[in-house]
Amino acid sequence: MRLTLDVDSETPIYQQIRDQIVTAIATGDLPAETPLPSTRQLGADLAVNFHTVNKAYDLLRREGFIRVNRKSGAVVRRDPSSGPPEPGIADAWQERLRTLLAEAVAHGLTGDEVLRRSGDVLDSFTPEAAERKAP
Repeated sequence: MRLTLDVDSETPIYQQIRDQIVTAIATGDLPAETPLPSTRQLGADLAVNFHTVNKAYDLLRREGFIRVNRKSGAVVRRDPSSGPPEPGIADAWQERLRTLLAEAVAHGLTGDEVLRRSGDVLDSFTPEAAERKAP
């Protein structure tokens, strides 16, 4: 797993870690049952405090992306091909989407622009997109 952090970003480091792991799950780079590095190891690799990584892992756990076991560590819980989402996930996601769409509209993006960009991003998670980015 390769993560890139922007220390000058307004996005907190733990959120950057969380977002990149979710993206890796969505693209298939982190399939179900893939073990993640320990918080201490990932913290050392990224040159950040392990508590920052722990915060990202805790968020991922609460959101259902990973499971954490004291003995086996953090493991990817599921991948996109493992079936329909758990109950309530779609509704919670839609609430977050509402905020993102409100931001787009408030910044003046048109509905067509939002749909085009959304389609482009969604297409980037398809198996064909993964094949295109492979060396």
